[in-house]
Amino acid sequence: MDSKPLSFKTDIRPMFTDMDVDHMQGFGLDLSSYEDVVRLADSILQTVTSGSMPPSSSGESRWTEAMCETFKRWKDGGFTP
Repeated sequence: MDSKPLSFKTDIRPMFTDMDVDHMQGFGLDLSSYEDVVRLADSILQTVTSGSMPPSSSGESRWTEAMCETFKRWKDGGFTP
């Protein structure tokens, strides 16, 4: 497994598309905000891992296993900004 430290700025934020950010702001979640993503990291991980987000009707690609694992590694590694 890659031991390189992951960061929100370079590894996590780019995984959220502009459409993801715009859509979720309507629900009070700013996916471009480090603080919001840290606060709801467990829920975000569960949602993207289950494949329920983004919805297929959005036309956005669902997260790959590798993307989900990257997010989990970042979370488990202490949420480096």
